Amino acid sequence: VQLVESGGGMVQPGGSLRLSCAASESIARFYWMAWYRQAPGKQRELVGTISLTGNTNYADSVKGRFTISRDNAKNTMYLQMTGLKPEDTAAYYCHAPAGNVWGQGTQVTVSS
Repeated sequence: VQLVESGGGMVQPGGSLRLSCAASESIARFYWMAWYRQAPGKQRELVGTISLTGNTNYADSVKGRFTISRDNAKNTMYLQMTGLKPEDTAAYYCHAPAGNVWGQGTQVTVSS
């Protein structure tokens, strides 16, 4: 299976973006899926996870601002980001832990 992220870009502080992660095959076989991010010079960090049934967990740094969802029929996972801050600037990756599959990443830059 391949994962392809899209939707990144540059946005001003306080703005919003929605990232998509499209899979080449069914994501229904992956009970858990996740979003990670990696800022320059920093380790990759977990943003949040979503189960097959839609249960979500988030890092404290994004809780209340980011929302993960998935559409198993479309083989796509989403990351809705609101209230973006400069510290959210990073490359964002989707991940399917069970298959140890990563996307190529999409860059999000928050700057005025």
